[in-house]
Amino acid sequence: MSASSWWDKSTGFALLTILLWASLAALTSRITSVSPLVLVGLVLFFCGAGALPFWRQWRARPITWLVTVAALLFYHLLLFMSFRHAPVLEANLINYLWPLCIILFTPLLLPGHPLHARHLLAGALGLAGSVLVMVNGELQLQQAYLPGYLLALGAAIIWGAYSVLSRRLPPAPAVVTAAACLPAGLLALLLALWLEGPLPLEQIPTRDWWLIVGLALGPMGAAFVTWYLALRDGDPRRIGALAYLTPLLSTLLLVLLNGEQLTPRHLLAGAFIMGGALLGMLGKSPAARKQKEPAAPSLS
Repeated sequence: MSASSWWDKSTGFALLTILLWASLAALTSRITSVSPLVLVGLVLFFCGAGALPFWRQWRARPITWLVTVAALLFYHLLLFMSFRHAPVLEANLINYLWPLCIILFTPLLLPGHPLHARHLLAGALGLAGSVLVMVNGELQLQQAYLPGYLLALGAAIIWGAYSVLSRRLPPAPAVVTAAACLPAGLLALLLALWLEGPLPLEQIPTRDWWLIVGLALGPMGAAFVTWYLALRDGDPRRIGALAYLTPLLSTLLLVLLNGEQLTPRHLLAGAFIMGGALLGMLGKSPAARKQKEPAAPSLS
C-alpha cells in the first residue's frame, strides 16, 4: 500500500489534533481549585477570546453556532465531571469511545459512507480496549466509579455525534469552531454563578491559571480548528479509527506526569486500541473516492 493511499491533508490535521488532545486529561486533572463547571467556563472563554482578532471571519448560519456551542459545552462539562467521580486514567479511556461512536454514527448520518467489515472490526477492537479499563480483573463494573464511567460515556456519545454532524452543517470558516467557545464558556460561567454562587476566581493559584491558559491555547483551542479541518474533507470512518491513538498517548502522559499506575490490563487495552486504529486506516483515501460519493445534505 503506497503512502498516498492512506495519507492526505485531512490525515495530517487529524494527527495534529490527536497530539494536542493527548495532553487534555493530564492537564485538566491537575486543576482542582475550582469546580468542573467553572473550569469548563474559564477554559472555553479564553479559547474563544483567542479567536477575537479574527472576528470578521465569524460567518456562520445559526444552526452551526447552536450545534457547535452545545457540543463544546456539554462534552467538556461531562468529561471534566467524570474526572472527579472516577479514576482519571479510566474515565479518560472510556471517554475515548467517541471514535467508535464516529464509526457507528457515520453510516446513519452521512449518505455514501457505508460501514465495511474492517470498520466494524476496528470499532470492536477499540471497544474491547475501552471495556478493559472499566473492569478490574473481573467482568463487572467497579460500582463505586459508575457515575464517573457514565459521565465519560455521555461525553463520548456527544463528541462522536457532533464530529459526524459537523459534516452536515452549513459550511463556515474553521475559526468559527474556536469562536463558538466564547458563548459556550460564558454560558458555563453563568450556569456556575447560578448553581454554585460567586465565581471563586481569587482562590485559583497562579499555577492553575497557567494550566487553564495552556488548555485554551492547545487541546481546547487550536485542536478544535484542526479537528474541524480534518473532518471537513476527510472520511469520518478512517479518522474515527485513527483517533483511537489519542487514549494511548494520553494514558502514557498520565503515567509520566501524574504518576498514574500503568497495569498489564492497561497495556492490553492499548494494544487493542492501537490495532483498531491501524486497521481502520486501511483502504483508499477519501480523495480517491470523492467523485463517487454523494455529498451529505445540509442541516440548514
